Amino acid sequence: MPTIATAIPLTVTSRLGKLRQDLDARIPTKQLERNLLIATWNLRSFGNLTRLWESTPEDSPRRDLASIHYITEIIRRFDVVALQEVKGNLRALRDTMKLLGPNWSFILTDVNRGDAGNGERMAYLFDTRRVSLSGLASELVVPKEWLQATGGQEVLTEQFVRSPYAVSFRSEGKTFILITLHIKYGKTSKDRAAELAGIARWIQDWATNINVYDQNLIALGDFNIDARGDLLDQTFLKNGLYVPPALQDASVTRSIFNEQKYYDQIAWFRGDRGRTELSMKFLNGGNYDFVPVLWDQDRVTKQQFSFMLSDHYPLWAEFGVR
Repeated sequence: MPTIATAIPLTVTSRLGKLRQDLDARIPTKQLERNLLIATWNLRSFGNLTRLWESTPEDSPRRDLASIHYITEIIRRFDVVALQEVKGNLRALRDTMKLLGPNWSFILTDVNRGDAGNGERMAYLFDTRRVSLSGLASELVVPKEWLQATGGQEVLTEQFVRSPYAVSFRSEGKTFILITLHIKYGKTSKDRAAELAGIARWIQDWATNINVYDQNLIALGDFNIDARGDLLDQTFLKNGLYVPPALQDASVTRSIFNEQKYYDQIAWFRGDRGRTELSMKFLNGGNYDFVPVLWDQDRVTKQQFSFMLSDHYPLWAEFGVR
């Protein structure tokens, strides 16, 4: 049985070459002492994998060794990547780390238990040549007083289904705290409003305090927002969170199935309500659409392909650190 370390078939090598060329054209280059590339990616059911170079419809899971090579090639273009839907089984993650090599590391949560938690973990993968941990790693817990509050549909009555995960990093003298989360989907969009309001309120309170220490606070992940400007989008932004125009553009899609979906976000507070702007300058941002390069329509359906790569595009932001 092949492993991630065995010789790569020519078909995979050829597609990797095309993927690298496409990434070169569409993702900014890492520049020492100049920029920082942060990304978020919901990797659909990122857990087990089939140890074949090309899986078949009879194989479960459909994610195969070729898929791991493609996923790894995309991840390595960034400095730190927040991953959602990392599962209890870490086989795919372990193979990804082997391919990334000794200059990469990761930190992750335990599994979110219960049906609503879906057996998911939150994770960060980061290039240690460019980014280091700076001490903080915590899962956010809702204060008891918030759960006792009364009000409308945007009031939390229970803990976050999948605990948001905050980790602090340092790069070129800049400290930044990333908070990643995966908002529960629920039966209707209103089911998500309370969690979105809760995380926005939490980040607002935290941002007020950490700005004293010249640290940057950035929220990123899968917020399950249906569309730009809808109830969920307004709920997310109403406490002052800011999504840069480059990531609001209609061309920056989130889902490989539906261009209107607005699930994934990278956001922070600007200099209003007593807060300071990020000490890192936002330069650019976008998604990475891997479908045209990697989807073999003659071999797999788009639905099957989504379980091999993902149903979400990576979303990225470039910051200046000088």
